[in-house]
Amino acid sequence: MKILDKVNYPQDVKKLNLKELTQLAQEIRELIIEVVSKNGGHLAPSLGVVELTLALLKVFDPAFDRLIWDVGHQAYAYKILTGRKNRFHTLRKLGGISGFPKPEESPFDYFGVGHSSTSISAALGMAVARDLLKNSNKVVAIIGDGSMTAGLSYEGLNQAGGLGKDLVVILNDNEMSISKNVGALSSFLSRKLSSQWMIKFKKEVENFFKQIPKIGEDLLNYAKKSEDSLKSFFTPGILFEAFKFNYIGPVDGHKLDTLIDVFDQVKKLDVPVLIHVLTKKGKGYLPAEKNPTYFHGVGCFEPETGKATKIAGCNIPTYTEVFGNTLCELARKDSKIVAITAAMPEGTGLNKFAEEFPDRFFDVGICEQHAVTFAAGLAKEGFKPVVAIYSTFLQRAYDQIVHDVCLQNLPVVFCLDRGGLVGEDGPTHHGVFDLSYLSHIPNLILTAPKDEAELQLLLYTGLKSRRPFVLRYPRGRGVGVDLSNNFQELPIGEGELLKQGKDALVLGVGSRVYPCLEALEEITDYDVGMYNLRFIKPITKNLKEIIQNYDKLIVVEENVLIGGAGSIILDYLYTYNLLDKVNILKIGLPDRFIEHGSQAELRRKYLIDKEGIKKQILNFLRSC
Repeated sequence: MKILDKVNYPQDVKKLNLKELTQLAQEIRELIIEVVSKNGGHLAPSLGVVELTLALLKVFDPAFDRLIWDVGHQAYAYKILTGRKNRFHTLRKLGGISGFPKPEESPFDYFGVGHSSTSISAALGMAVARDLLKNSNKVVAIIGDGSMTAGLSYEGLNQAGGLGKDLVVILNDNEMSISKNVGALSSFLSRKLSSQWMIKFKKEVENFFKQIPKIGEDLLNYAKKSEDSLKSFFTPGILFEAFKFNYIGPVDGHKLDTLIDVFDQVKKLDVPVLIHVLTKKGKGYLPAEKNPTYFHGVGCFEPETGKATKIAGCNIPTYTEVFGNTLCELARKDSKIVAITAAMPEGTGLNKFAEEFPDRFFDVGICEQHAVTFAAGLAKEGFKPVVAIYSTFLQRAYDQIVHDVCLQNLPVVFCLDRGGLVGEDGPTHHGVFDLSYLSHIPNLILTAPKDEAELQLLLYTGLKSRRPFVLRYPRGRGVGVDLSNNFQELPIGEGELLKQGKDALVLGVGSRVYPCLEALEEITDYDVGMYNLRFIKPITKNLKEIIQNYDKLIVVEENVLIGGAGSIILDYLYTYNLLDKVNILKIGLPDRFIEHGSQAELRRKYLIDKEGIKKQILNFLRSC
């Protein structure tokens, strides 16, 4: 009988001995690999923290103590052991359990996460609340070294150390977040005792000890045995001690007995403590150990080999690939083009650019705010910075977009990957707010291509525009159009009339243009025209000339309706005194956070796929 068969909740973990826990770790890994190979998900991070999770549940009580996971990429083992084992096969499926900690899903998930570097600040808030309420529970934040590249982590550390609160921070150090970590702090955390100054220092210490009468040799032997402690003091330890945290580590994150012993000791303390735990991303699954970047967030794969499951239409490039290839082609002709990403060169398609133009590529770490202002500085000096960030993560840099780029009207091109519904990663990753939070900013040009060929043209146009420029495109493969790379500038603000009609006009945005065209092909009772609204802002007067011939307009977008393209069109109609002459239907996403599920399932559920668009258009036309 498997150990996992009799383990359902944290109290079951506490009953197990070390041998049973070791076996359980292996069984958990097997279950995670089995489910993720079918459903996709964050495999390597979760495999790397199985022993860490077991040790936490062995020592702490998540029904009483607060265990806060940063980002949540690594929380699969925690889900399995906190009452969700029997539902784990539904991971990331529509109606199933989330891929991230979610308070609505389980009482053991105390804080909802999905974006990085929030755990320390949230945990400190809980620690302060505990003391105000005169409770005695422990608060533990588990944060990865990649998340420690973000300023928010240090803002939390700074206040926590200053307050001196009873708070435990566990730094899960695998020297990787999604891609390999970059920057001085990352180097500081993973520095070894092999630098010349450290070798020289150690030699001088040896000589000093040898000169001490009687006890010198004993002190020297003790110092050599304590080299890991010495390393801790002179590398990451000194950093965290500066924040007034008591530093412990590094600790082997795969030795259960060591982890349990350390946690037992720390549980008795009532001061800020940081435990530095060393783990291996993808531990226990060779393909993930060899290629942790690929297996960080992976689609379906063959568990025996790790090879991706073939998908129909995979010969069509993704929007991400088209963007990366096009930027490289343009950069070969223009030495002023530079590329910036926030810890996601592979995810944003900039890995090829990084290889071809290493001096013009900048990975700033998980620091979106810095990425934007850094780009503004480059633009000020005459360069053409392209900032490639997922739509959902650019939200973290809103103030910098407004004040550092748009207020100064600097020519920064923002390439927003994953615009719209992203699928199984759910509400923390859907890029459905960008049209709303960007469209009202002065000086900003806001665009969305209908296909991968138009993406190329808009990228070229953005670089030529010499203004703040946003290019928003969806996750996934293109529609399979020809990519001739015949670059030409598109007139700023002008869309294109794709189909004439007399009864109504559909204005489609980005990824919804083709589903709209497909829907109109099946609508035979009405003659409906189609317009590609590729510039959400600005909208030029040429649209007025087109829409003034219609008394029925339908705007279709993959963005929340409040503040989206439909709202912009309403303002446009009001400006030109057309509002009282037109009936308008806005098709988009409701005022709610959209759950996880495949893109196709979610588009079908919220009536923005072909069938849903067709249904809504017909109902609208019949009611007018």
